[in-house]
Amino acid sequence: MDDLAIQIGPEELRRRLEAGETIQLLDVREVWEHEIARIEGARLIPLGELPERAGELDPEKPIVVYCHLGVRSFQAVVWLRHQGFSLAQNLAGGIDCWSQVIDPMVVRYQ
Repeated sequence: MDDLAIQIGPEELRRRLEAGETIQLLDVREVWEHEIARIEGARLIPLGELPERAGELDPEKPIVVYCHLGVRSFQAVVWLRHQGFSLAQNLAGGIDCWSQVIDPMVVRYQ
């Protein structure tokens, strides 16, 4: 695995997005969750579909993966890194933390 930190905080992600970095945002939640709340520009690939759909992602570009609280996305990042996606990172705290720290317009849910 690469030395890149496996997790990224919401503040750092916002900074990088605002700086214009090309980051693949990957939402590994279920469709119903994505319909409730999402980070604009994210691609939805539910965790269970990731093995067959990983080809939709560019392994040469940074990927930030998120879910509700950061558990499923952490699993996804570990799997992606083992598949050669060395630039994959987990959004610490998931979309729930993003809503609390960065964008309160993103709906929080249980």
